[in-house]
Amino acid sequence: MIIIKMFKLILNLLFLHFFITTSLLAKEDFATWLNKFQTRAIHSGISDAVVKDIMSNAKFLPKVIEYDRYQPEFYEDTFTYIKKRSSNRKIKEGLKLYNKEKLTIETVEKDFDVEKELLLALMGIETNFGKYLGKMDIVSSLATLSYDKRRSEFFTEELLILLKLVDKKIIDKNILYGSWAGAFGNFQFMPRTIKNYAIDYNKNETIELKKIEDSFASAANYLKTIGWKKNEPCFYKIDLKDNIPKKYLNSSARNIKNKKQISFLKKYIKNFEKLDIKDNLKAAIIIPDKDIIPGAETLSPAFIIFENYEKILNWNRSLRFALAVCTLKESFKNEI
Repeated sequence: MIIIKMFKLILNLLFLHFFITTSLLAKEDFATWLNKFQTRAIHSGISDAVVKDIMSNAKFLPKVIEYDRYQPEFYEDTFTYIKKRSSNRKIKEGLKLYNKEKLTIETVEKDFDVEKELLLALMGIETNFGKYLGKMDIVSSLATLSYDKRRSEFFTEELLILLKLVDKKIIDKNILYGSWAGAFGNFQFMPRTIKNYAIDYNKNETIELKKIEDSFASAANYLKTIGWKKNEPCFYKIDLKDNIPKKYLNSSARNIKNKKQISFLKKYIKNFEKLDIKDNLKAAIIIPDKDIIPGAETLSPAFIIFENYEKILNWNRSLRFALAVCTLKESFKNEI
């Protein structure tokens, strides 16, 4: 714990130095970038009026860069991360929402064949069941991240898509407030996700991602479309034997390697007999604390993950996020 606290302190000091020395220069350069972006947006087919209207108040937000560099996935150990996001209080809040919106939630589950417990878990972790939707101007957030060099092209495309959604009147320009990363609504959809998966479930000719009907149905539509399989496992915690080859150990969410049949992997798992896993399932092994937490053990904690787990990685490319979602899902399953 002392090492982790020192690590956090060092990061904070580095960020403070970075922002003091670069913020003024960034603001000047941002104005140049903004002019070039608006030209690109108009050339891409977005109306001149919408580009000027939406981008006229766009600002460089240094805090967004800080958030981007200091995400919990980058420094919290796995068990701390999961515990914070699957607490008893979180479960009670989710059950309260479920009891209030039971008819809608169960109808969505039936229509899309996606478990209500999974939808509750995702909403609970993303926005605490709609209580923390974010108050940041997502146009300025996306513009800041587009201007930044770390993932410039990705966020530039997201901003262009957002402007197109406004131009086509799919999204109301007056409610563009959300997370520091530009995500929006009860399930924190990015603009590209809105474009590809959001639906007008209650047929009122507007997609309202801050309302229960459209947000739950849009999240379920996303999960069904990418291949989530209802009632299939997500992961199991495992104890590894010392003789497991390192090539079977994954610590990055970007590229899960060496997926094998359970019949092959089970010889490396101490507690396999206690797990209810079919031999014909394909799986991979992750050790999420390796390469992230200073001094972390190589073989612990370890988890065996399945296809459904990787579908949650499509939602958020974080090993810990997917573990937390599936943990909270199972907690709801035990209560509903």
